[in-house]
Amino acid sequence: MTASNRPAVKKKRSALHLFGQIIGTSIKVLIIPVLCVVALGVGLALGYTVLGDRELSEAFDVNTWKHMYDLVFANGN
Repeated sequence: MTASNRPAVKKKRSALHLFGQIIGTSIKVLIIPVLCVVALGVGLALGYTVLGDRELSEAFDVNTWKHMYDLVFANGN
């Protein structure tokens, strides 16, 4: 067999197809981090309200987490 003399045909993709491919890839890359953040928030809310018997608003209060940080990293003198 011999190689054909015809040049290879390249398919041109439209700009819309390329844009759709970029959007699809972006969604696939971002879905895991977004789901992790959502799971963290839901777990935080459920754990703080159900296990801790506290109000939900306290779970997302910055002062609560500052207090916990101070408790964990306090000097034991």
